[in-house]
Amino acid sequence: MENSRVLIYDGSFNGFLTAIHFALENNIDVLSFQKNKSGQEGLFSDQHTISTVREKAQNMWYSIEKKSHAAIRNIYFAFLSETNGIEFMLYQYIKKLYGMFDIETLEQTAIIEAKIKKLSLQVNREKSYIENSLVFETTDSSVYMTELEPGFNIIPLISRHFRYKYPKHPWIIYDNKRKYGVYYNGISLEMVSEHTKNNYLKVKKVLKPYQENSYRMAM
Repeated sequence: MENSRVLIYDGSFNGFLTAIHFALENNIDVLSFQKNKSGQEGLFSDQHTISTVREKAQNMWYSIEKKSHAAIRNIYFAFLSETNGIEFMLYQYIKKLYGMFDIETLEQTAIIEAKIKKLSLQVNREKSYIENSLVFETTDSSVYMTELEPGFNIIPLISRHFRYKYPKHPWIIYDNKRKYGVYYNGISLEMVSEHTKNNYLKVKKVLKPYQENSYRMAM
């Protein structure tokens, strides 16, 4: 098709929602979604690289949420499952929400919807398990610290739970598998790399607050 594209995005949920916004706004028939990698851009004429725009991502989030709060939750949780091809499945799921589907593909779309709901439940199950079982260690810098390797990318989902559980005490939860973590200083959150994490464990510092999205850690 003339208006078919492979959409390349930065791998983040904001990036994915921006890509969905672009596809729907421009009536793009998406062939696939690819995470941006060095040297990938420009290999094929049907590729289009999407620059993440937070406002467009938020607009897309709120638009889907108005249609179904359960749907946006399933979309976010399923995205964090990191299942191979999840972006295209979610794209088809979202198109159905907006009434953009063919009768011929209705059965396939129903199968995809069931799989997305199943993935969402699996992610939520791991989220609940970690919230109930995670144990912090006290470090020399008086920061509560824990490291984990979850099956799914659940750190964005569990941070709210621990903000309320330890509202006045700084803590770090670090994902060794995905090489990032979240630091809470008793006031605000900050995403951290391994290097930053190690620095915060050595000495107390005044943190630069992480400006979280209102929806990203709200579940």
